[in-house]
Amino acid sequence: MARSADRESLLRLLEPVVAGRGLDLEDVVVTPAGRRTLVRVVVDRDGGLELDAVAEVSTAVSQTLDATDAMGGAPYVLEVTSPGVDRPLTQPRHWRRALTRQVTVALADGGSTQGRVTAVDDDALTLNVDGSPARLEWAAVTSGRVQVEFNRAATPEED
Repeated sequence: MARSADRESLLRLLEPVVAGRGLDLEDVVVTPAGRRTLVRVVVDRDGGLELDAVAEVSTAVSQTLDATDAMGGAPYVLEVTSPGVDRPLTQPRHWRRALTRQVTVALADGGSTQGRVTAVDDDALTLNVDGSPARLEWAAVTSGRVQVEFNRAATPEED
């Protein structure tokens, strides 16, 4: 690899390491931080992450970076984290993880809509929009964002 690792090469290197621990590699962000480089590895999985899973994948990622000299011998700080609530929903797995959440959806035609995610499958997602179901095929959706809800009452599925 080159002297300083780039995002794409790190994604290729780390994806099988992360997947081998039952997680999805969502992103790798490389940021200069003084004399060091910050390597932020964003992981997730259905059902959420436990601290033990994050610690295990952090160790494996660190060992892989060191064993492959992916950072070119330069000092780095590794941070393994889960995506925040503000991350864009761009993949079907992101939408699946947002099931029962209120979202804003950016549509391919330039418009947008809001609703609660009620179903996700290989072809589309379904929202409850003002009490009515709205099925959106993936081709019609560009991205989405979870809307933070304070004092939200639990739905029967969440009890």
